[in-house]
Order: sequence, then structure tokens, then C-alpha cells
Amino acid sequence: MLLRVETTADRRAGGPYTVAAALARVLVPLAPAPVIAEHDLELRAVAPDLDVPVRRDSLAASADRSERILVPAPQRTLRIANGFAAFVRDVLAALSETLLLVVSELPEADPADREVLAALARRAPAFSLEEAAGPAPRPRADGPVRWYAGDAADHQDAAEWCLDRGCHHAVIELARLGLALEDPAGGSEVWWNLVHHLAVALGALEREEEAEAVLKAARALTTDPSRHSTMAYTSAMLLTRHHLRERRDLDGALGWVNLAIALSDLLPDPENRAVKLGFDLNGKALIMARRGDLDAAMELVEESMRLAATLPPGAQPIHRLVLRVNRAQLRILTGDRDGALEDLDAAVAADPGYPDYYVDRGNLLFAAGRHDEALADYNTALAVGPPFAEAHYNRSEVLFARGDLKGALQDLDTALELDPSLTDARANRAGLLVALGEPELARSDVDEALAGDPGNPYLLCTLGQIEGAAGRYREARAAFDRAVEQAPSLAVAWAGRGILAFENGRPEEAVADLGRALELGEDPGLLFNRALAHRAAGRPDQAERDLRRAAELDPADPEIRAALAD
Repeated sequence: MLLRVETTADRRAGGPYTVAAALARVLVPLAPAPVIAEHDLELRAVAPDLDVPVRRDSLAASADRSERILVPAPQRTLRIANGFAAFVRDVLAALSETLLLVVSELPEADPADREVLAALARRAPAFSLEEAAGPAPRPRADGPVRWYAGDAADHQDAAEWCLDRGCHHAVIELARLGLALEDPAGGSEVWWNLVHHLAVALGALEREEEAEAVLKAARALTTDPSRHSTMAYTSAMLLTRHHLRERRDLDGALGWVNLAIALSDLLPDPENRAVKLGFDLNGKALIMARRGDLDAAMELVEESMRLAATLPPGAQPIHRLVLRVNRAQLRILTGDRDGALEDLDAAVAADPGYPDYYVDRGNLLFAAGRHDEALADYNTALAVGPPFAEAHYNRSEVLFARGDLKGALQDLDTALELDPSLTDARANRAGLLVALGEPELARSDVDEALAGDPGNPYLLCTLGQIEGAAGRYREARAAFDRAVEQAPSLAVAWAGRGILAFENGRPEEAVADLGRALELGEDPGLLFNRALAHRAAGRPDQAERDLRRAAELDPADPEIRAALAD
């Protein structure tokens, strides 16, 4: 059976999810209840007017808007798109239907809807898209906000709705339309909110210069110290987090954030002052951490937490838990793993519906060798939020460490289905395919990843393995040579080149390269391989020394014990 749905894609008709909402309004009434419940979060994001019952949510959903300090990353819309595509796939499977989506005005679609269509093409095999030339039915525009219509206050409301959902392209367009309707000389609250939303959205999309231009123009139009403090803080973060490393300016950022702190310290209302000053101090902590002064960064976060403790009970819950997460990151950098785990435990307890904190804690647990607990956290992250490529990628590393190569490969497949741009996942999948004896399957991953990142040393190492497995020694050697040139401190590159040399009858070269790898970190497997190279070069005493040290590091390894016995 064929299900046909027609809609416009024009974002001005129904906002950033015009297409997705039109699909949801057709499919939700047909969907089995368990499928709706499984994808409740994504459905509420794209079509809030359907009033889908809440099964999953985070603290931000119930917090007052003034307390929602976390700006969703651009990846948020990709995750929603992947989750909605899974909903469509599951409904069509349950109904044994195929879906033809006929869309007009496709060039006018918001990037969020474009992500939905791309995710449907990747994740829903029973879905097909047809672009229509003529007009299509216009969706309702009477949801929580009116889109692209009304005065400046309506645009402010729409921009805030989009900002909360990470639809930053829509925020930029709506804010600019609203600012065109508002007299900047009046300095109204609507004008200020539109300016702030515009700068934040531009920064989130790595358009830092445009964001700074907005702030520069706004500074000339207000004398409000609180607004100037906020703009100074925003400028500091733009310089600190600039997507181009060469454009980052920590000294300039420090000057801006110090201005923000000085202005916030003058605010008359004690509660407002505690929140604003704590926020600015926390931003300065990030700058100091990136400057390498972890002690100063820790003291700034602690001071922010002391200010938060002066607030009324229950006030600013997101601000409080963000401070704990930031302190956890600093504690990791200073080697206080137990303290970091305590802070992340508190963050998870405060907002159990926020998946990112489970990933952070899972990463810490994995680094500590607590693989079962790390796996549980990654599983929970995937359960409480929309599809999360990073959680699948990280879970694959745990499965690989436990020897579950097929499970690790499945997670990497899923991660790349969710986000094909994940170069690290593509590199890992290629390496895993080589380990599973499928080097030629790995080649397409390596070729595609290297096209976007030609100097990636991990990819070059995998390419060396692929060429070596195919018997192309010269090509393999060239790949490993490029890897060690790109990353002289990468032990796996030296080790790979050393093993290649040994397999091709060059034991002296193998000893030298494996020795460089061992200088970067002692490893029983590398010692074992160097022992083989020493023996092939006629140095049994040095081979025995390497084997004995390898046995000390890994006394249970049967190959090492057998080699020593020989």
C-alpha cells in the first residue's frame, strides 16, 4: 500500500519543521501507541500542537525561561531529525505501508526540515520524496507562535521558541525580521532580546564575526550595564571558542570577560547579581583553563558555586548543575577522578533526562576501566534522549575493549548512519574492518574520510594496514610515513610501520620503529613484536629481555609465555 502526503516546505508557512509537522499530523493518528511513546520527544519537537504525551524530558522543559541558560548545540536538530525519521520508519513498518512525500517550494525549507528529509532518506527505506512544481496545501500556523507574521514581539516569541530547540537558522531569520520592525533607539526589551538571540544563534553556527558585528552595533544603542555585561561575556566566549583555532584570542577574551564581571558586580539586586556574576565567573574559568591555569579556573568555579548557594532554595537549578559539570571537567584535568565522578553523579541526579551527562560520566568510567558502568551510562543516554551518534561511537569503544568486535562494528554503523560526517567513527570502522579481516571493505571508509581530512594520521595508519594486507608494500610504507610525519607522537603509527617492516624482511627497521613506539608508552604487545624483530636480526639476548619485560606487564599472555619457553 502507498501512503501519499502532500505539503509545502516553505518555512514561512509553518516554521522550521513545516514538512516534519505535516508528516506527523498524518502519521501520528495511524501510529501504534508504543511507537508514539518511543518517539515522544521528537514528535513534540516537530509538532507541538499534537499534544503527544510526555515520556522523556529534561530539566530545561519545566524550568522558567529565564533559567534556561543552556543553548542547544547545532547537533540538536540532527538528533531530532534522526529520531523523527525512526518514527516514520517504525510506523510504516507497523502499517506495512510505503510513503510518498510530495513537497512543493523545497528551496524555501528551513535547514531543520532539510535535515529531516536527509535523515528519512538514510533511515526509512519505505520512504520516497517527490518534488512538486505547483502549490501544495498550507499547514496550520496557529501553533505556539505565529511564524513570520505580526509585529516585533511575535518574532521575539518565535525566535525564543526556535532557540530553545536549537533551530539557529530560524532564530537568525526571525530575529533580523523582528529587528527591522523595532526602533533600536527605544532600547526596548523586545529589541534587546532579539539582539541577544541573534548573536547567540550566529555564534552557535560558527558565524562569530557576524555575531560580533551585531554586538558592536548594539553597544552603541544602549547604556544599560546589565546588557553591556551580557554582550561583553558573549564577545569573550566568541573569542574563546572560535571554530578557527587561529582566530581564538584568549587575551582579548580575558579583557571582555573582566569587563562583564566588573559590570555584573555593580548590579543592585542581590539575586540577579549572584546569578549574573556567577555566570561571568564561570566563563572566565573556561578562559583560564584554556590558558593552562587550572588552579585559577577551579577557584573561579568554586566562587560561582558559592554565589549560587546564596540563591533561594530551588532557584536556578540548571545554573547550579552546569557549575558542577564544569567543576567535574576541571577535576578530570587535575587528576581528581573521584571528585569528578561525584560531581557528574550529582548532575545526573539533578537532571536524569539530560543524556549528555550520562555520556560525560560514561567517558570518565571508561577511562577508569569500569567498562560495565560506562556501558550502562551510554545505554541510558541513548534511552532518555533522541538518537545520539556520539553515544554509539563511545559505546563502540567499550565493546571493542571487551572484545565484542561485531557489537562495536554495529555501533559504528549506527553512528555513521546518524551522522555521516563523523570522521573518527569512519576511521574506527575502517580499522575494525581490517581487524575483522575485511580490508577491502574498509577502503571505501578510508578513502571517503581522507577526502575530507587528508592529513588524519589515524586514517593514514589504517590505509597502511589495508595496503599492507593487499601486499602493496610501497603504498603501505608511504601511508605510514605520512602518518608519522603528521603525528610524531602517535605510537600506533610507529608501531604499524615497524610491523610492516618486519613482515617484509626488514628487522632492523622494525626494531627502530617499534623502539620509537615504546618510547611513547610501554606496551607488552609492542615488546613482543620487537623481540621477534631482535631475534630475526640475530640478537637473542635483547629478544629475551623484551620478552621478560612483556611477561612482567602481561604475565597471562600465552604467546609471550610460549616465546619465552622457546
